[in-house]
Amino acid sequence: MKNEIKELLANQFYDVVPFNVAIIDKNFNIVHANNYFRQYFGDWEGKKCYEVYKKSPFQCYQCKVHEVFSEGIAKVSNESGLDKNDKICHYIVHLAPLKDSTGKVKYIVEMSTDVTETTRYQREYDILFENVPSYVSIINRDFKIVRANKRFRDTFGEVKGKFCYEVCKKRNKKCIKCPASLTFKDGRDHLSSEVGLTYTGEETRYVVNTSALSVNEKGVQLVIEIATDITEIIELQETLRKSHDFYATLIENSEDGIIATNERNKTIVFNNSAKKILAWDGNKKPVYNRLKDTFPKEYFNKPNKKGVITKMEETILHTPNNKEIPVRFSAIELRSKSDVLGRVAFFQDLRKIKELEKQKLDAERLGAVGQTVAGLAHTIKNVLMGLEGGMYIVDTGLRQGNASRIVEGWEILRRNFYKTTDLVKGFLSFAKGRLPELVPTDPNKIVTDIVELYKDSAKAQNVELNAKLGTSKTLYPLDPEGIESCITNLVSNAIDAAMMREDKAGKVEIRTNFKHSTLVIEVADNGCGMDSEVIQNIFTTFFTTKGNKGTGLGLLTTNKIIKEHGGSLEVESDLGKGSTFRIILPLERLKEIYNEYKKSSKKTGGSL
Repeated sequence: MKNEIKELLANQFYDVVPFNVAIIDKNFNIVHANNYFRQYFGDWEGKKCYEVYKKSPFQCYQCKVHEVFSEGIAKVSNESGLDKNDKICHYIVHLAPLKDSTGKVKYIVEMSTDVTETTRYQREYDILFENVPSYVSIINRDFKIVRANKRFRDTFGEVKGKFCYEVCKKRNKKCIKCPASLTFKDGRDHLSSEVGLTYTGEETRYVVNTSALSVNEKGVQLVIEIATDITEIIELQETLRKSHDFYATLIENSEDGIIATNERNKTIVFNNSAKKILAWDGNKKPVYNRLKDTFPKEYFNKPNKKGVITKMEETILHTPNNKEIPVRFSAIELRSKSDVLGRVAFFQDLRKIKELEKQKLDAERLGAVGQTVAGLAHTIKNVLMGLEGGMYIVDTGLRQGNASRIVEGWEILRRNFYKTTDLVKGFLSFAKGRLPELVPTDPNKIVTDIVELYKDSAKAQNVELNAKLGTSKTLYPLDPEGIESCITNLVSNAIDAAMMREDKAGKVEIRTNFKHSTLVIEVADNGCGMDSEVIQNIFTTFFTTKGNKGTGLGLLTTNKIIKEHGGSLEVESDLGKGSTFRIILPLERLKEIYNEYKKSSKKTGGSL
């Protein structure tokens, strides 16, 4: 066995390891390299290492090859070069000696790992750290500053080897209420408002947030402090005119439409985005009666105790020419202490977003169908081979007058015929792209009907089927037929898994939960479970664990129907313990699809 392993390693090792591997002789010639090396650096035959790595005719200035040959020990180097496309790359190379029986170094193995992205991320981090418009510093447990960014140094002066309180406060001992001290103690974030002194002695105010940066078994070792200078804000608060101009500019340049009325219902704010969304041509602001025709009726409701009038993820505004505009809409009452100043509406145009969502959904459908078609030919080929085999056995049985052989061939033909039927039906169901036909539905009733339908069949297979239903007064907009098909498919799979238990104590439970405006339907079993490899493949085209009994389209179709509802399908599984499939359907997304369905029904006279 050892010889076999050695032979396999000798033949396959270089192409198996996920590194760039090259063998170098004393003259810097590359005598052998693996496929990863070729894919990364290009052709190497007849070339020297620096010609391939650096695209240079000269030996590298700080080359470690000579050191490894002379010292006979491995070396590590951080290098920059050019890949096969002549793009700058960064890599870490390990140089290891290959010695003969006398201990003499004959060759060197160079194993390099690409760190181009890591180097870029480090550079971006350094740029962000240095240029972020806040004071950023890192301190250790002794409250000495380990590192500080440019803005911190420009404001407080040199920090090397100094304590944070010495630099920021010009003190000679630690602050009494130190947020960093609290973070070192409990590892949590802490926020504090501070007054410090710049290196020129000027007073500066800032809000500092401390977070744990490095933690080991001994606790927090490093804390990062991010401070925002609020000196200018305080000064702005003292100048009403500047503050007014600041907010007026924000309102006028906001991407959201903003319309505000005073306590006498006169429009006092009507920003550019609002004019654009409503296609408003006039120079005058809309009067109150025009707003009543434009805004949803909820805008005119009484606010709650917090001053919120309404928040709607989607509603309709009407332009002066009576065009309907889908928007995200919210409105609040404007107050100053106990005085009511008016109310303001914020609305975001959803037309582009809805168009992009539609394009994304169409692209997902086309992509999924294309993937399925790509695999369909292979599956049909296998079925045809089964049919040809059955025909051959029947044919030979007829010629030989062998009744048992005819029966055997007929059984093969029948089995492959039904498999073909199931495959075509499953494919047609999967390939059909449409908006689900949503109607107000009680999910608990669907689950109850499925349990009643399948519990006797499950019991006959030594599986107990039951339901655990949540409580909800909401009827969810669902496609009952589609959701029933999804749950039925998951229950069928769960029963197949649970019936494999040796103790004949299989259990399958369907659960419904209603929380955070989300419908969650779970199908759990105590069957054999799945390993990570199976979990990764269960939603791919034509993958099945049922052998000849499955088409591989069941879960794929289920996942497609759930996506058409704007939801998602998740799975958790423990090998030997069982699996849980979870359908997650957000109510707001269902409402959006429901509105799309109603609009499509009107355009087509009631049918899609």
